[in-house]
Amino acid sequence: MACSNCEAKPVIKLTAGPRLCKNCFIKYFEKKVIKTISKYRLLDKEDSVAVAVSSGKDSFALLYILNKIAEKNRNLDLKAIAIDEGIEGYRDLTLLEKYCKENNIELHVTSFKKEFGLSLDEAIKKLDVKPCSICGVFRRYLLNKKARELNVKKLATGHNLDDEAQSIMMNNIKGNLERSSRLGPITGTVKDKRFIPRIKPLFFMTEKETATYAHLRGFPIKFSECPNAYGLRRDIMDMLNELENKHPGTKQAVINSFLDILPILKEKYSDREIKICINCGEPSASEICKSCQILNKLKAVN
Repeated sequence: MACSNCEAKPVIKLTAGPRLCKNCFIKYFEKKVIKTISKYRLLDKEDSVAVAVSSGKDSFALLYILNKIAEKNRNLDLKAIAIDEGIEGYRDLTLLEKYCKENNIELHVTSFKKEFGLSLDEAIKKLDVKPCSICGVFRRYLLNKKARELNVKKLATGHNLDDEAQSIMMNNIKGNLERSSRLGPITGTVKDKRFIPRIKPLFFMTEKETATYAHLRGFPIKFSECPNAYGLRRDIMDMLNELENKHPGTKQAVINSFLDILPILKEKYSDREIKICINCGEPSASEICKSCQILNKLKAVN
């Protein structure tokens, strides 16, 4: 069976039905990402953006497309931020560093070890908690801090449609609508100069589509899963994948339904007060930010 747009051999079948060849799929993918950027006004004509990169397929795809835009629009200042969590045998930034150097992208690298004094592997040996509960907090903290230090206006992350559908379902199960109110193509409910707005140009691209795009573009990546990827998110991921296989379009339906109520959620939680952490001076929902709370617990067990 040929590509739905031409007579070439198809490489992927989209959820909506069409089969696309390599060239048609690449055009489809990039056009859809640019449409998301335009529709939700993720970028301004004169803008500065830091891309959160991890050497994975999503961040590579995002970095590549934004760099293509920056090459055409000289008023777009593009940088990249990478964080080494300290997971043995997992985070190798060598290929990313080489890629950024070859494409003249300014890359800034930091690590949990450098910023907090210990790696994620060392932290989870001290505290009896799930790795993601530390990793997520530390990563968000450092990405916001580094983006602000670089004086950029936006922080772009590679979250795709699967990631967002999983987060929506997780928050529903946990009864945490306040956290869901921060989701969407542009995150956050409260504007504050201490928080760098986060944008998600890959918001409507599925995991399958992003993986295919990364493979066809030949990005220097390893398709490896984090060894700490288990727990509720993994359960929800498996559930959504099973439902998607039986009922194609399930994940998109979750996203569409959520976007219908997102304005209501943002309005409901728009009065959230932003404080300053008394320990580190970073913005926080409480007197002591979550990163410092974790660090205090780690110090207590030394």
